[in-house]
Amino acid sequence: MAIQRKSSNKLHLKQILKRCSSLGKKNGGYVDDYGLPLDVPKGHFAVYVGQKRSRYIVPISLLSHPQFQSLLRQAEEEFGFDHDMGLTIPCEEVVFRSLTSSMLR
Repeated sequence: MAIQRKSSNKLHLKQILKRCSSLGKKNGGYVDDYGLPLDVPKGHFAVYVGQKRSRYIVPISLLSHPQFQSLLRQAEEEFGFDHDMGLTIPCEEVVFRSLTSSMLR
């Protein structure tokens, strides 16, 4: 059962990343030939955080951290992933910066 849950989580994370990479096309942003935003380096993705929806570029490695996965579940519950706002994290910016900086150490 743990293997099935792990593959299910992996599939879910791939769907999230695919959704994130298509945002540049929908928002008329600057994109490369593959439709990926030019300002997001390989191995990273963009998220929007806080009331002002500040944009943060974070490494994909954060997806393996349980705390970040919890933030993604909260985002899905609050906003869903089928909207044009981008991947929005329902958390204050100060908290997000603190969590991500501790995860990157």
